[in-house]
Amino acid sequence: MKTNCRLIRQQLDHTLKKFQPLRIAPIPGRGWIRAIRDAQGMTGRQLAHRLGLSKQRTAFIEKQELDGTATLNTMRRIGEALDCVFVYGFVPKTSLEATILSQAETVAAKQIGRAAHTMNLEDQSLPNQENQESLMNLTRKLVDTIPKNLWEE
Repeated sequence: MKTNCRLIRQQLDHTLKKFQPLRIAPIPGRGWIRAIRDAQGMTGRQLAHRLGLSKQRTAFIEKQELDGTATLNTMRRIGEALDCVFVYGFVPKTSLEATILSQAETVAAKQIGRAAHTMNLEDQSLPNQENQESLMNLTRKLVDTIPKNLWEE
């Protein structure tokens, strides 16, 4: 199953890579609803009519978009009224694979550090190169197996 997880993660990374440019796309100052409505030459009253809502309710929805409280269903409905498709999703800052690797490195470093401390107390410390190899091996193992506690540290 873990191999499946890696394959799924790699496929999802490939798909999500297409959305990387969206990470830096600025949100229009008055929100997407207002920007698209204005670009189409549509008034608030006209959008309200298309939605079967009052102009005040439509203005409130535009405000909700700006403060982040508009629901996904409302945004989908507005998108339809604007002849648009509302999309949402998560775009990784790097990649899912890089996120897993970073977390695995953090967990491995803590585990190796605890073991190294115990070995130092017993005057059995390993040379630095062996510690680095142990760190790399443990990191690789954590990435390959993704234990249930990977995200608890």
